[in-house]
Amino acid sequence: MTLGAKETPQQLVLALPHRQAQEAEDFLVSRSNAAAVDLVDKWPEWLQPSQLVVGPAGSGKSHLANVWRRRSGAAVVAACALDEAVVRDFEVKPALVVEDIDRGVGNEQILFHLLNLAREKSGALLMTSRVAPGEIAITLPDLRSRLRATSPVQIASPDESLIRSVLVKLFSDRQLMVEPHVVSYLALHMERSMDAILRVVAHCDRLSLAAQRKVTRAIAAAALAADRPAEGLEEYDE
Repeated sequence: MTLGAKETPQQLVLALPHRQAQEAEDFLVSRSNAAAVDLVDKWPEWLQPSQLVVGPAGSGKSHLANVWRRRSGAAVVAACALDEAVVRDFEVKPALVVEDIDRGVGNEQILFHLLNLAREKSGALLMTSRVAPGEIAITLPDLRSRLRATSPVQIASPDESLIRSVLVKLFSDRQLMVEPHVVSYLALHMERSMDAILRVVAHCDRLSLAAQRKVTRAIAAAALAADRPAEGLEEYDE
């Protein structure tokens, strides 16, 4: 895993494929997101001009959509904000990310029109959703049929190998020396989402600084408890 110029203890370097996210941080790849990464890598040679990436909250859909946006020069709009101006912009530059179509489509006719335009103009439309097309509440029959005919690319919740690797990278970014057993403990017990990883690492950093000591398993347990206070976690001695 490429971590840039910072040195990381050899025992923390995990054998996981990686790729540059075309922004400040690495976008790490595992089985949970490999199909969606492959979709982005294949652009502009997509078999269909409109693509749908489906995954739970915190799985990295928006992050990956941003990678494609930077590569393609696409605009980005929330599905709830679709309007005529989006259509006019798409006619000029037919590349667009439409985020969160499961949270409500502001104008269903416009989304249907964009799907048609993408085909007519050899454009590219990348949509994201937390649920499969058949579970999205769509009133317009033509749009409902078109979305259900798509072959969505799935992103699963981060698997343990991806969680471990992201933890290692984020700890390294903060110049925190964390032993492998602590990383393993966090990966086993934490919520499986990218957002949770960011929060937990920040908690560990804060608690470690306050205690003036390295991130131990006890500090890791306290960080998890701070992130999910209602659940409670077993405390560990040093």
